[in-house]
Amino acid sequence: MIRVVIAEDQKMLSGALASLLTLEDDIEVVAQAADGKAALKAIENYHPDVCLLDIEIPFMTGLEVAEKLREQKNPCKIIIVTTFARPGYLQKALALKVDGYLLKDEPIDFLISSIRKVINGERIISTDLAAALFINEENPLTEREAEILRLVKNGLTTEQIAKTLYLTNGTVRNYLSSAIQKLEAESRHQAIKTASEKGWI
Repeated sequence: MIRVVIAEDQKMLSGALASLLTLEDDIEVVAQAADGKAALKAIENYHPDVCLLDIEIPFMTGLEVAEKLREQKNPCKIIIVTTFARPGYLQKALALKVDGYLLKDEPIDFLISSIRKVINGERIISTDLAAALFINEENPLTEREAEILRLVKNGLTTEQIAKTLYLTNGTVRNYLSSAIQKLEAESRHQAIKTASEKGWI
């Protein structure tokens, strides 16, 4: 029996997925999680064979959960499931050596066969994502610039970011200004949109 944990914040989608997978004789859904922290806890508690991780889940992204599992040397097979064919996301997923990277609009049969294939040691990538592998656009942001953009995206003010990172307000503004320039954006919101779309934050 292949034990599966699903990490997906859209409850209807998560429930439908669980119902369809449970119809298979050799697959059992042992837990569903609506955010990254809950997913990590479920994986640690239930020791699944495979985890299906949506990228854009709250608290920790699917990629951050994957990174944590790799750090812990957790043997669970990792399949990233996403709506987005973003090169930055795909490159990070490949760097983490995830076992599968699938688009959500794939037929359920493709997902089911992918689960079985990764258990047997194969790596699966949706065909439509293959083109993204060749768009190796260099991320111009430093880690600190990306971190600050992420915090702005999460709704923190300049003052809150300064306190969180032990920086002055002026230093935070300088990092933001630098990130906006590098991304050729006209505002911090446009910079966040560009960096998000490319999978850099």
